[in-house]
Amino acid sequence: MKVFLTGGTGFVGSEVLRQLVAAGHEVRALVRRGSEGKLAVRDGVDVRYGDATDPQSLAGVLDGCEAVVHLVGIIREFPAKGITFERLHGEATGNVLAAASQQGVTRYLHMSANGTGPSGATGYHRSKWAAEQAVRASDRDWTIFRPSLIFGKGGEFVTMLADLIRKLPVVPVIGDGQYRMQPVAVGQVAESFVKALTLPQTIGQTYHLGGAQSYSYDEILDLTGKAIGREQVTKLHQPLLMIKPMIKLMEHADHFPITSDQLEMLLAGNVCDTVSWASTFGITPLSYAEGIGGCFA
Repeated sequence: MKVFLTGGTGFVGSEVLRQLVAAGHEVRALVRRGSEGKLAVRDGVDVRYGDATDPQSLAGVLDGCEAVVHLVGIIREFPAKGITFERLHGEATGNVLAAASQQGVTRYLHMSANGTGPSGATGYHRSKWAAEQAVRASDRDWTIFRPSLIFGKGGEFVTMLADLIRKLPVVPVIGDGQYRMQPVAVGQVAESFVKALTLPQTIGQTYHLGGAQSYSYDEILDLTGKAIGREQVTKLHQPLLMIKPMIKLMEHADHFPITSDQLEMLLAGNVCDTVSWASTFGITPLSYAEGIGGCFA
């Protein structure tokens, strides 16, 4: 199948690209000029220059494709640079859907996020929901994926935790560290996108993707520490009453590591029911405990 891929230079996109090529699909990857070197696979990949936020750059680039895999997304806004949830989630999705419709590409696979819904508490989740609604309202044969926190080798989350543990004798933790997460392996997320191309029963469906088990943030720190040879991770829990005002004050600085939205999502946890996903795709979810060691192999 000839597949049009957006977001192929990112963490998840790199694995999706590898698996699409390994499965024998022809991939046409949309990249910004100068970013083509970030593609995990180049041989046999048809590189097209453009930007999902620029509808004019999509003119004709989907011609001849049979499916779209749309992965473009951000987890943090930088409004001064024009990087906003509305633009990267809402507008980009609308542009790709319109291009797919105009150029006759029927199948459409969409990356969303666990926790997204009509009553989303954060700008991130509200924009993801708006994008989902555009997908559902389209005339494409769509499938939506809502993964929990995605982990894997080279992923930002795992890299960040490992760096903290390696560099700091005491790792700061926001609040009590008991908020729960259900990390899902990047390989299994990519596998789901690839399999959906040949599973017509997934059309019109939304799937939640998560690992085999949920863990508290403290437990995830401990598991990450063991994976890099630190048998015990010493933690310092920071009171929320102290942390929240500081984040509110500093979140607009580009170098500051967390925003109020991200704090809200962290404290809310990130768990889901994976039964429908696992059974439909024939996947046995991998737990963080089982998969974290491979991130440092």
